[in-house]
Amino acid sequence: MASTEVNLDFALYAVEIAAAAQVASRALAAANGIKKNRWLTRSAELIRQSIPDILAANQADVAAAPKFGLNAAAIDRLKLSPARLNAAAVSLEQIAALPDPVGEIIDGGVQPGGLSVRRVRVPLGVVFFIYESRPNVTVDAAGICVKSGNAVILRGGKEAIHSNRALHGVLQKALEYVDLPPHAVQLIKTPDRSVVGHLLGMNDKISVTIPRGGKSLIERVVEEATMPVMKHYDGICHVYVDCAADIEMARQIVINAKCQRPGVCNAAECLLVHAAVAERFLPLVAQDLAARGVELRCCARSRRLVPGCRAATEQDFNTEFLDLILAIRVVDDLEQAIEHIETHSSHHTDAIITDDLAAANRFTRDVDSAAVMVNASTRFNDGGELGLGAEIGISTDKFHARGPCGLRELTSYKYIVQGNGHVRS
Repeated sequence: MASTEVNLDFALYAVEIAAAAQVASRALAAANGIKKNRWLTRSAELIRQSIPDILAANQADVAAAPKFGLNAAAIDRLKLSPARLNAAAVSLEQIAALPDPVGEIIDGGVQPGGLSVRRVRVPLGVVFFIYESRPNVTVDAAGICVKSGNAVILRGGKEAIHSNRALHGVLQKALEYVDLPPHAVQLIKTPDRSVVGHLLGMNDKISVTIPRGGKSLIERVVEEATMPVMKHYDGICHVYVDCAADIEMARQIVINAKCQRPGVCNAAECLLVHAAVAERFLPLVAQDLAARGVELRCCARSRRLVPGCRAATEQDFNTEFLDLILAIRVVDDLEQAIEHIETHSSHHTDAIITDDLAAANRFTRDVDSAAVMVNASTRFNDGGELGLGAEIGISTDKFHARGPCGLRELTSYKYIVQGNGHVRS
């Protein structure tokens, strides 16, 4: 009986959250850009002022991380620092500086009969955002949702609950300061997973769900959600070093793509090397990577060039390691590289290093990923790096958004038709 009562309480809690968000979304849709920008800049100020309190909360999460089984990469994602908090504040200021997408006239004109037709950008409504480990994402997600006129329900992981509560408290103070609805940004404060299930059934109140985390989380959301889901499952990202690659450039890009932050979705997980440059390139880059603690898992051809490395299995080429591990394969040519990517890629981010324009054009045409890089690290598939200000996630879907999801990706549009007594015959 007690269990039934608890479940009923969580069901009611979920309804209250979703209903409040729906009401707040209407107010946000009508809010002007000046007020939304004031909230963004005030939030940035309060984050900087609250750094000691936020770090204290974060330390409680980091101390508890081992009991949740977090590995080193996951703990790195969990940790906050003055620099990371300042970066979160800067992100909000960057969002404030971006054009307000709400009300933008996408296109329009006057029909032959005099009917005026405009297609105008509008918010989606209520965003349910589910994420793991990285508490700074709380700030990015809230900022991008409010700026685009959407209310957001935040569900962070239990491993970051203290950090998320501290950050949410700051965002709430800023909402009160600028007189925006307090339920515009809500945080689910219980770790009980049943709340998520209840909310995923509320397509009458929630417009879209965006999961950001491990594959099991995303699979659960896709299975249970009754509303559209913007997502990617894995980040199995490739760097292909072509026969026409600048070897020194390729070394630097591979090191950055794998080592700069190995625990994120746009880090490289597989290196493909053209056979014509493998003998010259692989021993050099293997030495670079080994010096940075990267474990190499190599195909038979690459093992002959990198003695002592571990033999790669087929599963290694289908794995998002999120760690200092890299699968390596030598390929005969560009076609074999593209075939490998299309077989093993998660269609997230893939890169070619080459000075051959024809090869670059072929690669960008035939590799069907959300972002395709030429002579650049896979790490650049990021909303901030691509000029979106911030992102709420990266989608590998083709409807309704693909790639980094920024302000415009959190909007839809409606037609506004104006006549002068027009009737249809």
